Amino acid sequence: MADHIKVRNAAGVWTVRAGGAVLGESRAALELTEGDYPPVIYFPREDIAMAFLDKTDKSTHCPHKGDATYYSVVTKSTTLENAVWSYEAPLDSVSRIEGHLAFYTGDGITVEEI
Repeated sequence: MADHIKVRNAAGVWTVRAGGAVLGESRAALELTEGDYPPVIYFPREDIAMAFLDKTDKSTHCPHKGDATYYSVVTKSTTLENAVWSYEAPLDSVSRIEGHLAFYTGDGITVEEI
């Protein structure tokens, strides 16, 4: 694993909400810290209501994690474009985040420990 990236179990119960809807709640979330960036919570895909997510054409590449795919969050009142990302086949050094989703917070999305 790149020395500046750490993946560990996120203590407690975590929730993600968008547009007034609970998208997911998990006791099995992961916390990824990378350098000086704020920690990012990754939710197991099975703990997220995937019916609210639409896969988009966007993709990005991180030299430390691999290729990310993106999803928009679709709620009754809005669509939050490319608000979710996932590393479908992450590099071996961060393989624990495979099958997990992370969310950009703000603009109607909250991720918090409950």
